[in-house]
Amino acid sequence: MPKKRGVRLGELQLRIMRVLWDAKSATVSQVQEQLGRPRLAYTTVATMLRKMEARGLVCHREEGRKFHYRASVNVDEVSGSVAGDLVDRLFAGSLTEAVRHLLEHREISREELDRLEELIQQRKHKS
Repeated sequence: MPKKRGVRLGELQLRIMRVLWDAKSATVSQVQEQLGRPRLAYTTVATMLRKMEARGLVCHREEGRKFHYRASVNVDEVSGSVAGDLVDRLFAGSLTEAVRHLLEHREISREELDRLEELIQQRKHKS
């Protein structure tokens, strides 16, 4: 099975995608407002949305003189691609090393550990 093309996003692109995932659809002005401070220029947001559309990340529909943008990729596609890239680049593809690193260097609650154990057991039963 061929490997699916990864979705790579810069910081601003990811922030824009979060706005669109939450809002489902938004104009350039609405995206600009939701991005918060420091406030980006309208033209900066419009240019980024056009570039993202050219890459197939977003699409738009015209309503009068306004373009309403929506995400063309979902959260799982982006997070899976980013997480996979991180594991490949930082941990030489070893999921075990990535998890070990997180367990040793991040605070984790008992509830999170219990949930991880559940997920591991579910995965074992699938295999």
